[in-house]
Amino acid sequence: MKKYTYLILAVTLVFGSCGNKKEEQKAQINETAETVLEKAKRIHDNVITIDTHVDFDVRNFTSETNYTQELPIQVDLPKMNAGGLDAVFLIVYTGQGELTDEGYKKAYENADAKFKAIHRLTEEIAPDQIELATTADDVRSIVKSGKKVALIGIENGYPMGKDISKLQEFYDLGARYISLAHNGHNQLADSNTGEGDNVWLYENNLSKLGKEAVAELNRLGIMIDVSHPSTGSNKETLALSKAPVIASHSSARAVNDVSRNLWDDELLAIKQNRGVVQAVAFSSYLNSKKDSIHKAASRNILEEIAKDMDMQILTWQEYSKLDETEADAYLDKYRALQAKAKPRIEKEVNPIAPPVDVKDFVEHIDYMVKLIGIDHVGISSDFDGGGGVEGWRDASETFNVTLELVERGYSEEDIKKLWGENLLRVMDEVAEVATKLQSKRAIN
Repeated sequence: MKKYTYLILAVTLVFGSCGNKKEEQKAQINETAETVLEKAKRIHDNVITIDTHVDFDVRNFTSETNYTQELPIQVDLPKMNAGGLDAVFLIVYTGQGELTDEGYKKAYENADAKFKAIHRLTEEIAPDQIELATTADDVRSIVKSGKKVALIGIENGYPMGKDISKLQEFYDLGARYISLAHNGHNQLADSNTGEGDNVWLYENNLSKLGKEAVAELNRLGIMIDVSHPSTGSNKETLALSKAPVIASHSSARAVNDVSRNLWDDELLAIKQNRGVVQAVAFSSYLNSKKDSIHKAASRNILEEIAKDMDMQILTWQEYSKLDETEADAYLDKYRALQAKAKPRIEKEVNPIAPPVDVKDFVEHIDYMVKLIGIDHVGISSDFDGGGGVEGWRDASETFNVTLELVERGYSEEDIKKLWGENLLRVMDEVAEVATKLQSKRAIN
């Protein structure tokens, strides 16, 4: 009788166990389906989100018009708050001009105005909302305080002219990365644009002054940005640099072959250097074919509205020839044009010729993570400088990047690294190298 009782009990437990497992599996499936969004939100709130490349217009850094307001641009404080974007590198950008004393003077004045604008924002306009960081520890403490973080990057070494001591001045003003060149060869390095006509100043390399600049940037503790210089210049920089480098806004050339992206050997060299590549949400860099089809399909709508606005749409070549005042005025008009055209493009064009989107962006992240590892990849937008994709059109949509990463199976630790920790590690290591180099020089 006792054996029979035990047998019944055992059978009951077995079938009960099977039933419980099925219920648990159902619950797990339901929970996964229901909480992907919640999981992404939790992760997004937990990690430090850093966008390493945001351009700006000094006209938006005045007491009357500034980042505390909702502006017709891609990044301002309300949008950062809405999207959960913690920190941005504001870019002291200078377009490439003549390699003359006059050219260097104008470039320096442009850079100086942009440095002053950033300091005005963080020290006078909104010090209670955003603070300037110059170290990784600064970033962490400012985020913990509840404020947003501004950091400074320099796009184009042109403003230093031939005076390498200017780099110390830029460091003292808060600059923590600098690209030796932009679109056009300069006194420091050949640019990626040399691929277009195969004309080089230094045989696709650094100049003598550029090599000296690499050493000085290492000594000062300024990260070197390899996003815009030529492939040869980048390889020479990587061979010379004693500190990790970054690519502040570049993606994978194997996925989309444009000169602003990086070849696999460049990516692998950055891994070897312990650096980080910040994938960039710039549509034509991510998927040129898809982007060109979408833009061609949108063109008629834009031209029709532009005609009503008495506006001529410029090509990139035409736009690049404008001086800064003309370029700013054109951008204002073009943003207004885009705003008017947006509803029609979404309705008439997107269903048949979809735009480059967040999924296309994360494809580049996936590729680079597989090639060089999760510790060497980061995220950037190039907002207000041409960047932005469907789903991440401005800072208010920043969460969508995290959501896409979660949907693809990235862990919280992975996402933490991609959004900021990799970059902060590089900042720390660059500062450590600088300390050692300065101590060595002091002893000698």
